[in-house]
Amino acid sequence: MGHLDHAAFGWLTPLLSYVMACIGAALGLRCTVRALGTTGRSRRNWLLTAASAIGTGIWTMHFVAMLGFAVTGTEIRYDVPLTILSLLVAMIVVGVGVFAVGHSRDRARALFLGGLTTGLGVASMHYLGMAALRLHGTVHYDPLMVGVSVLIAVVAATAALWAGLNIKSPIAVTVASLVMGVAVSSMHYTGMFAVSVHVTPSGVSLPGATAMQFIFPLAVGLGSYLFLTSAFVALSPTAGEREASASAQRPVESAAR
Repeated sequence: MGHLDHAAFGWLTPLLSYVMACIGAALGLRCTVRALGTTGRSRRNWLLTAASAIGTGIWTMHFVAMLGFAVTGTEIRYDVPLTILSLLVAMIVVGVGVFAVGHSRDRARALFLGGLTTGLGVASMHYLGMAALRLHGTVHYDPLMVGVSVLIAVVAATAALWAGLNIKSPIAVTVASLVMGVAVSSMHYTGMFAVSVHVTPSGVSLPGATAMQFIFPLAVGLGSYLFLTSAFVALSPTAGEREASASAQRPVESAAR
């Protein structure tokens, strides 16, 4: 049985992964709030941005945390297509949940179905990402801990969608994103504590890419996307600000005539 280290770099990867989860949640919530204040194509675009932000934040959180994952007696590599598929799954399922809440008239039903779908999708992303692991040995899971991690994912997703519907102020969104960061991180590490590895020493070269060859550059790229998108959202005017600006211009135009 190989010894598992979930924080090979100390608190660096858990802390950084938590920050990425919070940024993704905050950006997603702000975009959802903007979406609910608009209609048509504008609402669709804001919801797409929200889905990509939350999905990217969750995926980045997972794989930044995985940078600190090590198993004694074997190196670790990642299957590149499966890893990219896990990112697409995260974005798509979050998108389904966000659009369900953003367009449904029955908010309670949409919240339940959206939270369930998104939570199961987030859990699928996590375990699909784990399936991308390549090491000398076999990976086993504790079914009870897996079930708990899925439950946490569903509750966290439902809470995130509820927050998107009900929380409007920037301060409340910040607090909600901090809580969501804790929930997403808890889901990840609960799922990781379900893992055990039986190492089979071998001199055969493992297929796939190392974390520094593939995961790290991709995580940096997605993290940059989150930061740049956050800046764009922060600088773009809200629906209320646009309406106030339009109202202020009307008297000027009337006087000019």
